[in-house]
Amino acid sequence: MRFTPEELEAARGRLVPDVVASGLHVLFCGINPGLMTAVTGHHFARPGNRFWPVLHAAGFTPRRFRPDEQEELPAHGLGITNVVARATARADELTAAEYREGGRLLAEKVARLRPRWLAVAGVTAYRVAFDDKHAVIGPQERMLGDTRIWALPNPSGLNAHWTLPTMAEEYGRLRAAAFAEGEPA
Repeated sequence: MRFTPEELEAARGRLVPDVVASGLHVLFCGINPGLMTAVTGHHFARPGNRFWPVLHAAGFTPRRFRPDEQEELPAHGLGITNVVARATARADELTAAEYREGGRLLAEKVARLRPRWLAVAGVTAYRVAFDDKHAVIGPQERMLGDTRIWALPNPSGLNAHWTLPTMAEEYGRLRAAAFAEGEPA
């Protein structure tokens, strides 16, 4: 799908509904919706975003889903939310205060939904949202109630130092941990 610059700009600030359910194995958490996501209403919708290919390559899904198939994720024990709800063209348009408030709201959401793992796709966003300056990619010491946290590489095409295979390997480590106590959906 192609959208005009005007259509994309009109999506600035829009909210995109979460794809969630109680008791998920993994609740994936993006930084915030991009304008393409806001226009389509589908998470990680920008064509260069590698979330959907990585999800499949890591073994979370039986095939590569398209963004418009996001509603199938809960049947596989997966969901999607964001640290900050409002759509922007770039994550650098967000303020530290928005990240911190997003972290607070995310903690409330996790307490309500109780996923096994919260997977934040962007270690820098995780660091700011949860005031953890030294966090690195991988499982975190911090927990939200009974929910473990994993910081993942951001799947944006702009994150070029993480290739599809290296991202799939890291996401695969999370998948192994998330489904260690049960079969993948």
